[in-house]
Amino acid sequence: MTGYAPFHRYCPEIGYTEYRSVDIRGDRDLPDGEYGFMELYCTERKCDCRRVIFYVVEPRYPGKILATIGYGWESPEFYVKWMHGDSIAEGMAGVSTAMLGPQSSLAEALARACEDLLVSDPQYVERLKRHYALFRKVVDAKGGKGGSVSAGPGTPKRKKLRWKH
Repeated sequence: MTGYAPFHRYCPEIGYTEYRSVDIRGDRDLPDGEYGFMELYCTERKCDCRRVIFYVVEPRYPGKILATIGYGWESPEFYVKWMHGDSIAEGMAGVSTAMLGPQSSLAEALARACEDLLVSDPQYVERLKRHYALFRKVVDAKGGKGGSVSAGPGTPKRKKLRWKH
């Protein structure tokens, strides 16, 4: 997706240790598997969209994006005001898949899983907000060209992507 970049590219120490996945078994709409939710944020300088885009991946399908899911944690009113009165912006609030990027036949079921298992958890939403703020700090300081921030003392470092629940 143009204008978005993976969180782990800008904040690798945190991005690799706080990567989120869900292990789904026995769901009527999804095959059993471990679905990873890769966070992407907007690289436009001074953006204040307060949204994350998830690329959903699964190890059995390397290199394939199963769903592109958007999540805006603010109210619909926030997005309408942010878009200067455009009522279409109401759709930026909450979980959505419409017109975002690559989708598979599992996209809608994965969006429901995102809503039910991830963003229903207030602690996870706070983590997303923290990741967004860190990402914004790097993007705004570097003009969207990259860089990274440290995870801080006591945060383990990982070189390989590992699934983290």
